[in-house]
Order: sequence, then structure tokens, then C-alpha cells
Amino acid sequence: MSIAGIREPFRVIGSLFYPALCAVCDDSVATGEYLCASCRAKAPRLNPPFCAKCSEAFPGAITSAFSCANCAHRTLHFEAAVAVYRSRGIVRKLLHQFKYGQQRHLKHPLALWLSETLDDARLRDRRFDAIVPVPLHAARERERGFNQAELLAELLSGTAGIPLHGALERIRYTTTQTAYDRSERMANLRNAFRLRKNVDVRGWRVLLIDDVLTTGSTLSECARVLKQGGAISVYAATAARA
Repeated sequence: MSIAGIREPFRVIGSLFYPALCAVCDDSVATGEYLCASCRAKAPRLNPPFCAKCSEAFPGAITSAFSCANCAHRTLHFEAAVAVYRSRGIVRKLLHQFKYGQQRHLKHPLALWLSETLDDARLRDRRFDAIVPVPLHAARERERGFNQAELLAELLSGTAGIPLHGALERIRYTTTQTAYDRSERMANLRNAFRLRKNVDVRGWRVLLIDDVLTTGSTLSECARVLKQGGAISVYAATAARA
């Protein structure tokens, strides 16, 4: 399915419930839109060259595929983690309002940004058996009221025609990752996830979904569990990259 085909259902569904105002500046927009043209143009994109593994942008003039130094010196269990937008400016604002401000309708513009990852060369021609959202611990989900990755994954699943499967569960309540470096994040997440009871992922090609890619530690640990359970491959996609 083309990106245009994926985007249209998001607009139609969302327009039934929310007024046609820009989510950033409140200017009028067309029915089913969420950002005005001016704000949409301010969303910072990740431009090449960037790391083929984790999408970290690089300021140099590199024309061939490469992996960054951070990826080269640690084991990441996903094949590639793809994002199209940088979590800066209006992108970061919408992510925070969605995740912490209870503005669930912002899942629609965020899912549009997420859907653009499917046009990336690393994902474009791949077949996926399931879309799997990164899970929250049950206590954290009760605090927040929802799992942001699951809401985004549901929209992408419905429009891309890839089955959604809650194959993973988070079994350990981990402290916030923001104060940790990469190695500390990996240690903090070790054995925090497992496959749900009676879930069989053997032979699956998985597209793992989260809202933001930071160091890749969470995605890597989820991918490790999926592959340990027999998944053939795990690619990841996020609405933005920190």
C-alpha cells in the first residue's frame, strides 16, 4: 500500500471526532488534517546520511550504507530501527502532549509520521507477519491510562493491513531511562520483557513499534526476547528519533 493510501484512513477516522484545527497553533485546517501547512513544514526530518542500524543522523558526507560507532560497539538485536522525524520542536511537543498530557487524539498525526517509515528502503519491500507494540508494565499503564505504543500500532495495523499482536508483556517495573547512559539502560531493561503465555512467534517476521527511539535499548531487548522465541527477524519503527 502506498503512503498516500495509508494516510487517508487516519484523516477520515480522526475527522469524525475532533475539530479541524491545527494541533500546534490552532489555525483552521482541512477536515481530517491535524497540522497546518506551516507547522507541518516545521517538523524536523531525519536526512541522510544516517546509521543503517539505528537511524542516527551523521553530519559528514557519506554516500554508502554505514553503522555508527555506538552500534558498532554493542549488540543490538533488531535488524534496523527506522524513524523519519527527529524528536525536536513540534514533533517533541506533540509526543509529550500525547504521552503525558492525555491528548490521545494526537495519536493520529503521530501515526502519520510513523506510517512514513514504511516508505524507507529498509522496510519498503519487506513482508511482516505481525506488528508488535512495545508493552508497558501493568502498573505504568494504569498510571497513564493507555500504552502509547499500542495506540500507534493499532492505527498502523489497521491501515497497512498487517496483523496487530500483543506478543510481549513487561514483567518488571523499571525506573525511568532518562538518567541512564546506554550501558545502564541495557542493564536496567534486562529480563524486563517476556512472551505472553501461549504465544508462539516461531517463524514470524516482526515489525516492532514504539513512540520514540532514543538509544535503542528498549527495542533491542524486545527484539532479543522475540528472537529467543523463534522470530526470524525483527525490524523496528517509531514516530520519531530522539
